[in-house]
Amino acid sequence: MAGHSKWKQIKHYKAATDKKRGALFTKLIREITMAAKLGGGDPGGNPRLRLAIDTARSASMPKENIERAVLKGTGELEGVNYQEVTYEGYGPGGVALLIDAVTDNPTRTVADVRSKMTRLNGNLGTPNSVAWMFEKKGQIYVDAAKIEEDSLMEKALDAGAEDVQREDERFIVSTGPTEFHAVQEAMKKNGVEIIEAELAMVPKNTVQIAGKDVESLFKLIETIEDLDDVQKVWANFDIDAAELAKIDGASAG
Repeated sequence: MAGHSKWKQIKHYKAATDKKRGALFTKLIREITMAAKLGGGDPGGNPRLRLAIDTARSASMPKENIERAVLKGTGELEGVNYQEVTYEGYGPGGVALLIDAVTDNPTRTVADVRSKMTRLNGNLGTPNSVAWMFEKKGQIYVDAAKIEEDSLMEKALDAGAEDVQREDERFIVSTGPTEFHAVQEAMKKNGVEIIEAELAMVPKNTVQIAGKDVESLFKLIETIEDLDDVQKVWANFDIDAAELAKIDGASAG
């Protein structure tokens, strides 16, 4: 497993997950609003909204913020007219990047993304230039210290999951996108404690990165993720343990 999942782990190494709460809430609110706009305000009948609300709750977002974001999405409260856009391109080391954004001004957003890409050794591609390298999957994260692998494997597969893999201190349970929520619910009923869950764009193949490309790529991804309009950056890189140890050492020092 690599790409976005690996990037999540690296952000833990680098302590970059301690982003400003306000910036995180802004992204979560946009996702809730967009989900409600596209699929209605009832989480029971709108799986994307249910996931967005669950994610916001896990980040300790106040209930009233969540409710307001839903009402803006359904049009019951006046709000900004957001739309979804996806940009594609390449970063250092030939790594493919998919950039998901929610914006009220796509012209501004693409200019911001292009500027960061150009400045940090990346380049924007045309639509479908890299999207074909990824497939949508459900990703459910479980603390490896809290369950035996055989037990999790049995419960996950019984619930309809496709695969279970260990990555560092976590297990990653993979599902098809349509089975994602049902698998989560079945695992919870079987006593599995879930740390986090998301619908991810998972790379079909990966590009190994090392040396100077590592630092350049991570700087580019972090910079793009910090843009207000950008929700997620998916990448098809892989990195070996020795390179990860260097990052760990640098962040500790």
